[in-house]
Amino acid sequence: MNHRIERLRTASFKAQPSISIERALLETRYYQEHAGKYSLPITRAGFFKYICENKTIYIGEDELIVGERGPAPKVVPTFPELTCHSAEDLRILSSRTMTGYHVDDADIAEYEAKVIPYWQGRSMRERIFGKVPENWRKAYEAGLFTEFMEQRAPGHTVLDGSIYASGMKDYRRRIQAHIGRLDYLNDPEASDKYEELTAMDIACEAVIIFARRHAELAEQLASEESDRQRREELLHIAEVCRWVPEHAPRTFHEALQMYWFVHLGTITELNGWDAMSPGHLDQHLFPFYQQDLADGLLDRDKAKELLACFWIKVNNHTAPPKVGVTAKESGTYNDFTQINLGGLFKDGCDGCNEISYMALEVADELHLLQPQPSVHISTKTPDRFLLSAAKVIRKGYGYPSVFNTDMVVMEQIRAGKSVEDAREGGTSGCIETGAFGKEAYILTGYLNVPKILEITLNNGVDPLSGELVGIETGDPRTFATYEDLYAAFCRQLEYVVNLKIEVNNYIERMYAKYCPAPFLSVVIADCIDKGRDYYDGGPRYNTNYIQCCGIGTVTDSLSAIKTHIYTQNILSWDELLKALAENFAEAEPLRLKLFNKTPFFGNDDDRADTIMQQVYESLFAAIDGKPNTKGTGYHLNMLSTTCHVYFGKMLGATPNGRFAYMPASDGTSPSHGADRNGPTAVIKSLAKMDQVKSGGTLLNQRFLPSVLASDNDLKKLAGLIRTYFRLGGHHIQFNVVDTKTLRLAQQQPDDYRNLLVRVAGYSDYFVDLDEAHQEEIILRTEQETV
Repeated sequence: MNHRIERLRTASFKAQPSISIERALLETRYYQEHAGKYSLPITRAGFFKYICENKTIYIGEDELIVGERGPAPKVVPTFPELTCHSAEDLRILSSRTMTGYHVDDADIAEYEAKVIPYWQGRSMRERIFGKVPENWRKAYEAGLFTEFMEQRAPGHTVLDGSIYASGMKDYRRRIQAHIGRLDYLNDPEASDKYEELTAMDIACEAVIIFARRHAELAEQLASEESDRQRREELLHIAEVCRWVPEHAPRTFHEALQMYWFVHLGTITELNGWDAMSPGHLDQHLFPFYQQDLADGLLDRDKAKELLACFWIKVNNHTAPPKVGVTAKESGTYNDFTQINLGGLFKDGCDGCNEISYMALEVADELHLLQPQPSVHISTKTPDRFLLSAAKVIRKGYGYPSVFNTDMVVMEQIRAGKSVEDAREGGTSGCIETGAFGKEAYILTGYLNVPKILEITLNNGVDPLSGELVGIETGDPRTFATYEDLYAAFCRQLEYVVNLKIEVNNYIERMYAKYCPAPFLSVVIADCIDKGRDYYDGGPRYNTNYIQCCGIGTVTDSLSAIKTHIYTQNILSWDELLKALAENFAEAEPLRLKLFNKTPFFGNDDDRADTIMQQVYESLFAAIDGKPNTKGTGYHLNMLSTTCHVYFGKMLGATPNGRFAYMPASDGTSPSHGADRNGPTAVIKSLAKMDQVKSGGTLLNQRFLPSVLASDNDLKKLAGLIRTYFRLGGHHIQFNVVDTKTLRLAQQQPDDYRNLLVRVAGYSDYFVDLDEAHQEEIILRTEQETV
């Protein structure tokens, strides 16, 4: 890390997240003047152009990669068309101790005077909650599921290599050619396609203007700069910004800046919190790196400096502020930019190259919140690369996460993608699988699977609120067999999933109608060819996911019921239901028996693992293939981000001995304290899940630092990963930190400001987490051997 990078890193690390109302003011002004004059796609594109022409442009000292979503680093806009924050929301965000955002009082007053009066009643959030049926609302408020799209743009957006081969000028030529071929005689959608394609053309022009404004600012700063080296850097930045994104990049520097302008375009246009990612950045950059080395334009150190500048630029971009349930389910500044390293090329060859290793070095040296690097390991990946990743894992940042490339490809092929598109794809967000640059894969929200069992045990009633939130499936005391109980659970599951999908499909059409994304549509394959928006079936592939949470908790709970009530016949339903209703207040011996004498998932014990398989297959049957609004369907994936903490707060005591309101199990990980036979037993249990049927599974493991102290220990870790992947695992990630350190960080947060931990599919600063999330990480089993 050279002095420039040290200064940029320090500035990014120390910058305090705050809210800018500039975008909201510009949007309100534009809509007040132009709403109703044009079609919605053209209105959205016109507004995007208006932002690009008028928003504050920022170029900081030392920067080589330029551009910010807000007027300065870590200054984030609001999106009133998605969520119209109230003045009280803004005050709460400004006063929140955890994931707070500073907001000036004067800005709150101006927001209240100018933004709220226009957008109140017009935001997507209000459209949604104004129309949802009462049974959905009750289930949502009870914590049976969440809804991602109630305050942010849908989808996980990842780019392929196409933006490095075409500039916006090339895209505009393609768009105009498609406009010229529209068939108004035979195509009833020709007029709609014209509006969408015209909007895409305006959006291309907008981002070119945005880049030129950066070039002009760089030239102005150069004219005022006394330091010769910095003056030359600013003039080169101006040259780069005049070339990209209008034209395809020619150099390593231009390629990085090209991606960054496209990234900024998508997250400025609409993206409320959408996991915008560059995909296989190492593969995309490597040809530019090779050519620049050959031409003498840079050496490895200069390339690494540029990559580090890009890394820091990503870290400058905190997630837009969330409110309500969404804030509870995922309280983080992380904007979920995941960079895939390694993997396979389109032709099936190993995708590792010098940039893959360089990116690991940058991530290690900077150890920032984001971007989140992930390594993708196939049978063709060299051990050297996996061991290089293991050396970074050992540092305890919680990253890189590790993915099974071969499984990721198979998951996509099962979902109908071509082999080539699957290989070019990978993962984004936490662990979600998609075809990069060709797919809208929409995460619709989390499903609280243990809560579904809880209402089954209460005949459809939520015991915490007393409301009927499910269907009446009978008093469990009347279930003569375990199979009777499980059949009732499946009926509740089917009801809840269908209820969620019905409303998801309504919301999906609302976004297609009211919030098209013409710029994003330009860079995703087939949107131009179809003349359709990203949110309206334009991409080559269109997938919806429901994220299933708590399989460890629900498996162990069912195992406890089956073992103690039906198999051993030593517990009555009356005793269990009373203990659960009273949170084990007078039944500690029973709770300990349930916790200590039940076969639990995560120990390579078929008595529990077959129940896990049963639940997983039931989730698959209830979700997979249900129709969405774009002619394709829903799939499941198995992750929780931090929603297992929120879901736990909405869940009473459970039959596995878990107290009420404690976190449910995360991802596909075993329940807290349930994995008692070491990490090998955990992966053998997980291998019994047919993970190829999913869109991704998440496995957390925590090791004591002493476990990975030597190089031989790292080889053992690599062996554990390889073994899990040979058995069919999708993903695994590690916290390498002891409980003593975490407790000290709680007591002395200022001394542990740099402590990163793996929370879910992302890392976060431990001291930025609230107490509930800190305790959840501490509760995870400390593995003492690899």
